[in-house]
Amino acid sequence: MKKLIPVNIPKIFQEDKKYINQALKTNWISSEGPYVKKFEYKFSKFNKKKFGVAVSNGTAALEIAIKSLGLKKNSEVLIPSFSIISTTNAVLKNNLKPVLVDADLDTWNMNVEKTINKITSKTKAIIITHIYGLPVNLKKIIKVAKNKKIIIIEDAAEVIGLKYNNKICGSFGDISTFSFYANKHITTGEGGMICTNIKKYYEKCKSLRNLSFSKSYYNRFNHDDIGWNYRLSNLQAALGYGQLENINWILKRKREIGNLYYKKLKDNKKILLQKNKTSYAKNIYWVFGILLKKNSSFNREKIMKKLYKYKIETRPFFLSMNKQKIFRKLKLFKKSKMPNSEYLSKNGFYIPSGLGLKNYQINYIANTLQKILN
Repeated sequence: MKKLIPVNIPKIFQEDKKYINQALKTNWISSEGPYVKKFEYKFSKFNKKKFGVAVSNGTAALEIAIKSLGLKKNSEVLIPSFSIISTTNAVLKNNLKPVLVDADLDTWNMNVEKTINKITSKTKAIIITHIYGLPVNLKKIIKVAKNKKIIIIEDAAEVIGLKYNNKICGSFGDISTFSFYANKHITTGEGGMICTNIKKYYEKCKSLRNLSFSKSYYNRFNHDDIGWNYRLSNLQAALGYGQLENINWILKRKREIGNLYYKKLKDNKKILLQKNKTSYAKNIYWVFGILLKKNSSFNREKIMKKLYKYKIETRPFFLSMNKQKIFRKLKLFKKSKMPNSEYLSKNGFYIPSGLGLKNYQINYIANTLQKILN
């Protein structure tokens, strides 16, 4: 390969360009434009929710969603240890206490039994984050949460369009969050969404994303809460609106990419792959992860460097929350032991899997990785 194959090559469709041009022609470029409402409506209906609130990114979606719940200070929120740092940040910024749950090595998601065992009388919410392409096995967690009146925040940022037991992910949470970063299944460049069926959460999220301006036309600048400027522009929403029209093609292609890799790499004895499917879901392959087996003679960083020499870009897996530099500095999670999350963090990386990837590039990447491992 003469050119580097990046971890993500986004796919821009003709519809995207058409709607963006329409937004430009009408001079609606800010968050007040009509495509914001159109995108919110279309995306929330796709995810079987009544209401959608478009925001500037997935992290913003989490922060606003959590604040809208009105939880008391220092209430406990269960979160996956193996996830992007935004999960913990959003809890801390809302003056709540994050409680880590270790991962499951088969699916790389938060372990169901460990999640249930971590519930106490102080637990007021659980952030269920679906990781890399498979959903958390939701049934037991949701049942226990419902009985104990614990709120479910479903973070479906990495699995837009994935179904759990034939019902779409993002439809299970009391409130659900999504990301439209350039590497997600649909993109607005930067962007996110909050979806819910609960009107009071919807109204609060709308207010919080827009600095909590007064509803009074004549008293606009008298703010009623500490909100954020986390709006999504009409241009970004136009892009997302077009992307959503091609969601079926996107989901099909994502699975094609993942299945091609899986077929070529599943028999390699030196690595572990996230399950291709389970009894409740088929992997949607946001990214295609490679996990070195325990006691491997290989070093994750060396393999990533070798792949880069072959013009193949990679990314390491998320770092377990209890190992994050900032949280150690803040003396958080001192007694938390997350062996599975730590193992994933130390030995995992993912390879290019964006929608713009060509089949010959997939073959080249898989064959090169096999060559390095063997």
